[in-house]
Amino acid sequence: MTADGGDERFGLSWRGKSRACRRALSPPDGALVPCPDESVGWDDTRNLVIEGDNLEVLKLLGESLAGGVKLVYIDPPYNTGKGFTFRDDYRGQGHAALDGSETSAGDRLHAGWLDMMCPRLALARTLLRDDGAIFVSIDDTEVANLTVLLSELFGPDNLVGTFIWEKRRSRENRRAFSVNHEYIVCAAKDRPAFEATRGLLPLTDEARSRYANPDSDPRGDWQSVAVTAQAGHGTAAQFYAITTPGGRRVDPPSGNCWRFTRERLEELIADRRIWFGVDGNNVPRQKVFLSERGEGLTPHTIWTAGEVGTTDTAKRDLNALFDGAAVFDTPKPVGLVGRVIEIGGSPDGVVLDFFAGSGPTAEAVMRANAADGGQRRFVLVQLPEPLDPGNRDQRVAAEVCDRIGRPRTIAELTKERLRRAARRIADEDPAFAGDLGFRVFRLVSERRER
Repeated sequence: MTADGGDERFGLSWRGKSRACRRALSPPDGALVPCPDESVGWDDTRNLVIEGDNLEVLKLLGESLAGGVKLVYIDPPYNTGKGFTFRDDYRGQGHAALDGSETSAGDRLHAGWLDMMCPRLALARTLLRDDGAIFVSIDDTEVANLTVLLSELFGPDNLVGTFIWEKRRSRENRRAFSVNHEYIVCAAKDRPAFEATRGLLPLTDEARSRYANPDSDPRGDWQSVAVTAQAGHGTAAQFYAITTPGGRRVDPPSGNCWRFTRERLEELIADRRIWFGVDGNNVPRQKVFLSERGEGLTPHTIWTAGEVGTTDTAKRDLNALFDGAAVFDTPKPVGLVGRVIEIGGSPDGVVLDFFAGSGPTAEAVMRANAADGGQRRFVLVQLPEPLDPGNRDQRVAAEVCDRIGRPRTIAELTKERLRRAARRIADEDPAFAGDLGFRVFRLVSERRER
């Protein structure tokens, strides 16, 4: 390092980073084999469920989906701090070992998680459309590292925001603090392009209640907003006195200027878009018409349990789908992923989830299509990780696989969840004729020496 720090730059560093990132550049190992007998509606569906190591699958998807995915949502394995492991190949091929390095146990845990995420996020970026974005669920352990890693891979200007999700309403008394939230970090392929197509949220009854029409404007209901701005951002043409229709002189409040020049304000007044109150002597405010503001609300960054659900509501819903069997411990609510689709998806876009888990992304896509007639399609990738019936936490899930006559793997439960969710959606709306099927492919790989 030079004395002036000339070779320093902001970024994230860990032992093995270069090797981990290079894995995104190596050629794919294997091929995707169709499995029609495990699929639903093979001949007609456009949805995909792929079993296999998602790193290799992402490389293969680059041959057909590069630049074609509107939205990526993933809920990757969290680093719990209790010996994080994630094997790229469930038969035993893992990450590069860090044993013997001069790092703490905590550093090795973070490095292992970053080893896993770096090449996958890099590949995900290549699959996105120019107006596409990735949303990543995460908790406190890695949210800082994830944010910096996304900044490096997507560019700091393409970090769009971090959402806070209220994952539980109950109080947890076993820790120093009751952790009631998680995060969803969003990065765009190209932020301006993404923002131009970013979806709005449906207007709530509470939001609609703010609109009225006290002056019987033929353009309909409206609400008023301030016409002031911070003085530091204003020009000389934005500092002036206004005379109200009732004859009162109004100056901008201290530290503020008017948002419009005098000429522009007079145009708005002539068009009856400035409101001075019933008696014509109030501080001016601009009228914003419900008919002109678009069909929804700008998304906010705090998502409450009442809006999108909790881990508990997701688990109860999933248990009901599996006739009371608790097959997944901490599934994400369909409503949560549905919110992501509302914001980052498009009516005909591809939604990719390469940590499919319990499959809420696919159900959220199907439900979004059922709600608005869209033609979104999903691509899920899930490792066929074996379930151990001797493990108390996996025993029920393994028993479900036995009952449906399928191998004891997480991928089998993912597919079964989609079958059951599709039947439930069809029962709820018999008139819906959209795509409720999926084609199954399996990664067949001849592992090379690494």
